[in-house]
Amino acid sequence: MKSIFILLDSLITIYLWIIIINAVLSWLVAFNILNTQNRFVFSILDATYKMTDPALNKIRRFIPTFGSIDISPVVLILILMFLRNIIFEIFAPGLF
Repeated sequence: MKSIFILLDSLITIYLWIIIINAVLSWLVAFNILNTQNRFVFSILDATYKMTDPALNKIRRFIPTFGSIDISPVVLILILMFLRNIIFEIFAPGLF
């Protein structure tokens, strides 16, 4: 049972890093530091976009826009951290 919770924690941690990488890459592209004409940059940005966009779009429906600032990655990170804490406090209190 402990292995399942460790696996779940690892998956959530990996997804958190994918969200952070996607946000940083999108900022670098927006400020013209990275060029999406580069195939490597485009493929990484496209892969992270495909992994994070479905969850971020659901959050964007409920959060008002603040001009050009998108806070949906921050909200998703907070939700995932809360979910991870709930899983370990409620379902596995004696395992760790």
